[in-house]
Amino acid sequence: MTQKERQERSRRTILQAALEEFGAAGLEAVTMDSICANHGISKGMMYHYYANKDELFLACAADIFQALDGYLRREAGALAELPVIEAIKGYFLLRESFFQSRPLEKHVFENAVLYPPKHLADRILALRQPLREENDRFLHQLLSRMELRPGLDQDQVARYLNSLYTFFWRILEQYRPQGAASDLHTMLSEAETLLSMVLFGIAAPERGADV
Repeated sequence: MTQKERQERSRRTILQAALEEFGAAGLEAVTMDSICANHGISKGMMYHYYANKDELFLACAADIFQALDGYLRREAGALAELPVIEAIKGYFLLRESFFQSRPLEKHVFENAVLYPPKHLADRILALRQPLREENDRFLHQLLSRMELRPGLDQDQVARYLNSLYTFFWRILEQYRPQGAASDLHTMLSEAETLLSMVLFGIAAPERGADV
């Protein structure tokens, strides 16, 4: 094994340990010492690669953003051939399918995106930029085939959907009935209903009103 390969293996060992700690306890509760102690990593090796906890958290977040971006790029191609509304729904559901078997990554992702520490917010936003750009590209591709309400343009609707995309699964947690099953099939069914209300509204047109 070359020195470069050994260094990469050491870096990945540290990142996996950090992911497990951040994913289980969150950023605030984790320390460099706790990661070392819980995973048998020497402090010398830890500080050789990462100067502090913030750098470790950002490295974990960057890995997750990149993996999710790659997954969306691979899977979204098949959605582009669907009717627009079905494709938008499918795109929203892709994120949950990615995280379904990755609970630690999901926790770190949500901590970084929904509750970023103020001192790291700008750096997290920069790390997320390729993912946001891919979302924007795909949504514009779909919206170019969709007739929008008068007064709305593609940029406005894409920003709306992108914003909703970020918070959708948190909204779903509040929407689901108390005690509802948490298996993927039930979650996706609830998500379909919620997305339908978001995209089409909840009020039937009044009799005689323009639609």
